[in-house]
Amino acid sequence: MKIKAKYVHTNLIAENWQSLAIFYQEVLGCIPVPPERDLRGELLEAGTGIRNVHLRGIHLRLPGYNNSGPTLEIFSYEPQADRANSIVNRPGYTHIAFQVEDVAGARNEVLKAGGGQVGEIVTLLISNGSKVTWCYVTDPEGNFIELQSWS
Repeated sequence: MKIKAKYVHTNLIAENWQSLAIFYQEVLGCIPVPPERDLRGELLEAGTGIRNVHLRGIHLRLPGYNNSGPTLEIFSYEPQADRANSIVNRPGYTHIAFQVEDVAGARNEVLKAGGGQVGEIVTLLISNGSKVTWCYVTDPEGNFIELQSWS
């Protein structure tokens, strides 16, 4: 049986949720969706399976959507596990993608805001004749972002 589902959010665990939220707001146009979260207690421990857990963060509305659109949930956990090495071809979730008008210009803004460059800007021809220009960058904490433009 297929369940009735609607995409709601993607979670990003940050070392510093406040500064990472500012990056996504100022560079990529995400919009805060109050209230900020500050959660702890037995139910959070039961839900996460982590003793003495405390999480704080915020949801950011993704650009291009109305008030009911999906969000990027940026949280910081205490305690926090060590970060695994980030690579774009590791199985599992690896990046969030944003459509932009100018990939090179967007990449420059990410780099000026403390993000990093992963590879080069490339344009690929898709089998239906469309072209996508894209690149990978990272946010200031090393999480992968794809910037793309279609023609």
